[in-house]
Amino acid sequence: MADGILLIDKPQGFTSFDVIAKLRGMSRQRRIGHAGTLDPMATGVLPCLFGSAARLCGCMPYEDKTYRAGVRFGIATDTQDLTGTVLFQSSAPLTRPELEAALNGFRGEIEQIPPMYSAVSVGGKRLYDLARQGKEIERPSRTIIIHDLTLLEYDEESRHALLEVTCSKGSYVRTLFHDIGAALGTGAALSSLRRTASSGFAVSRCITLDEAQRLTDEGRLLEHLLPASEAFSGLPRLCVGEWQAHMLENGVALSLSKLGSPKPGRYAVWLKDRFLGLGTVEPDAPGMKLKRF
Repeated sequence: MADGILLIDKPQGFTSFDVIAKLRGMSRQRRIGHAGTLDPMATGVLPCLFGSAARLCGCMPYEDKTYRAGVRFGIATDTQDLTGTVLFQSSAPLTRPELEAALNGFRGEIEQIPPMYSAVSVGGKRLYDLARQGKEIERPSRTIIIHDLTLLEYDEESRHALLEVTCSKGSYVRTLFHDIGAALGTGAALSSLRRTASSGFAVSRCITLDEAQRLTDEGRLLEHLLPASEAFSGLPRLCVGEWQAHMLENGVALSLSKLGSPKPGRYAVWLKDRFLGLGTVEPDAPGMKLKRF
């Protein structure tokens, strides 16, 4: 069984699980997961995790994601994108300065209520299952961070915009623009969405499903797996000895003084040329613990 990460540029119309199902058929491997679900209408970076790397989902060190979003103002739908049923339309004009001013209120730390058409579970039920039954329930808000929100293009006649967003884990981009449209009084719905970076990986490193099929036909698909350590390559490296590695792998927190007193933070922990996992040092913690994948 092969282990590692395959970066796929997800095509439009596929669910993230559709991509996994395709890869299972190509690779003849059952144990494949993914990091960061994408809606069917969205395209872009989908890290697919093979074998033991599937455990990475719980400890990816880079959780921020970057998107290019097409947004149509003057309309609101039940799904918060143009695939849904229209709930509201407005012919009110919207100038670029007005839009730029509204964006200012949605940068930094904000509260967001997950959309009904989402995989969030409330009371043991998926919101999208309830939404398909025509039900809407109260959802608790969550705190998210919009690190960057940049207006790249805007046409005042069509009221269509292209924006770049970098946001924290758990953010819903379509809800972000739905809320911006509500604040403007015009409504807004997502027309397109492309994830250009996720889990520290850029879309330029991805291959398409067609390319994955070609590599499969040539018997070379698994050669393109990245080692799991690639997900941690931007973290500071902490090297340990064999005894320390044994202790960490058995769930023992190592004394910081014996590790050279590393500062609080996250570390890629290595034993010589073997990647062990993610080491975390909490403020005022007596020792370091290891998260293994």
